[in-house]
Amino acid sequence: MTLTNTHVTCRVMQPGDADRVSRLVLDSFDEFIGPEYGEAGRLEFRRYAESAALERRSRTDHFILLAEVGGHLAGMIEIRQNDHVALLFVDKPFHHQGVARALVDQAIARARSKRPDLEHFTVNSSRYGVPAYEKLGFVQTGPERTITGIVFIPMAKRL
Repeated sequence: MTLTNTHVTCRVMQPGDADRVSRLVLDSFDEFIGPEYGEAGRLEFRRYAESAALERRSRTDHFILLAEVGGHLAGMIEIRQNDHVALLFVDKPFHHQGVARALVDQAIARARSKRPDLEHFTVNSSRYGVPAYEKLGFVQTGPERTITGIVFIPMAKRL
């Protein structure tokens, strides 16, 4: 699916959305990130991205925004403590359509409404995600690390 003049609408995830959000995240992970991981990392990620875990975190110090394009779930972002990108995934047909930028911009606006003094956003990016995060203004802040099988590169965006 190729879109031109994409109109992205962002909204807060509702409890009934968790299953399809989890599916989008896991399908994207399996295609783009998971093949680089060992079994332990893939299992750890699956536990983190299952729908019950998404719902549970969205009721604590996390918020999840969804991006929709023409009625389709195009992407999602999960923010922890109003300053850390815990998950950011865009469905493959919507790559390079401005969906990630819309999600990050909306997440920053929402976080700043709760924390006006917010100075930066952080993320632990997958190798695959680094170029996208760089286009969104994030820079690498440390060396690649692996914790519980999850490989990541720490990055931050100054606001």
